[in-house]
Amino acid sequence: MSSAQPIHRNGAFKPPLPSAQASQTAIPPPTRSPLLPTPLEALLLAIYPSTLLLGSLFSLLNPLARAAPYSADLQSHPPAFAPSYFARKKNLFNVFFVKIGWFWTTLAFLVFLLLHPSTGPPRSAVLTPRRVQAFVRYTIVTMWWVLVTQWFFGPGLVDRSFLWTGGQCQLVKTEEGRDSMSDTREFVTGAACKLAGGSWKGGHDISGHVFLLVLGSAFLWFEILPVVMRHAGLREQRLILHEDGTVKSAKAEVQIAKEKEGREEAEAEATGVSAPVIVAGLSWWMLLMTAAYFHTWFEKFTGLVVAFAGLYTVYFLPRAVPAMRSVVGMPGV
Repeated sequence: MSSAQPIHRNGAFKPPLPSAQASQTAIPPPTRSPLLPTPLEALLLAIYPSTLLLGSLFSLLNPLARAAPYSADLQSHPPAFAPSYFARKKNLFNVFFVKIGWFWTTLAFLVFLLLHPSTGPPRSAVLTPRRVQAFVRYTIVTMWWVLVTQWFFGPGLVDRSFLWTGGQCQLVKTEEGRDSMSDTREFVTGAACKLAGGSWKGGHDISGHVFLLVLGSAFLWFEILPVVMRHAGLREQRLILHEDGTVKSAKAEVQIAKEKEGREEAEAEATGVSAPVIVAGLSWWMLLMTAAYFHTWFEKFTGLVVAFAGLYTVYFLPRAVPAMRSVVGMPGV
């Protein structure tokens, strides 16, 4: 005998209510690619081109900066006509911070790595998986800094790009200059050219200051960002591609890391994070000064692009490549 069908009072048929399981709305799959930054990361990255734009506009609108002569050879205003203390290459912040910027970046990173419980036992050199992966990321970013500014199977990419675009040491234009320089020094670096009494002219010079300041500060921000987000109660928005081809939130992995950290994290929040924040903040200020007083528009732009290329390889590409992610990991996971 068939079961009775539910009837409205007016005699109309009333369909049965769906079960609780059937009524649950399926969660739609993520539509954003794992290779793209989260809204917060996009905001963070947008600070850098915005800073370059702000500094460049200041140099155009400020009467002192606009009136001061600019030397393409020096890539700055001549010291005698510098419109600001920060427009001089020998200002203390440039000499003792920017010129040895990777030292300060490394020091701030090590302070975070050894003091913050999100990476391992505070004030202990225990090699936890998260510390090992963080150090792998640091090593890759450092290698990128070396290849661009110091050595790339000879001259760094900054010097190579200058030579590839037609630049040369002014000394090699004369026979005396050629005689005073070996073939190797003739090709090596801008530093070697200046040491020989020449000037580096003619090609496109990627802004090493912009590259260093963006790469170093963004590296620190990406390392501490998950910790800052959790402390502020913000939701995890990073997406990762799994080996089965599905794209899911990194929330589950972050939750596991959070449970391992326990209550100790809140006590050491300022201890581990303050150093990276201070270095990143001072880097931003010097980036603004660089944008206002040094290099051309295109030189600053290429410095930014080269820095972003290294950051993208370390912090975004692994999200879509599980094998790579298993080696370099993700901050906060």
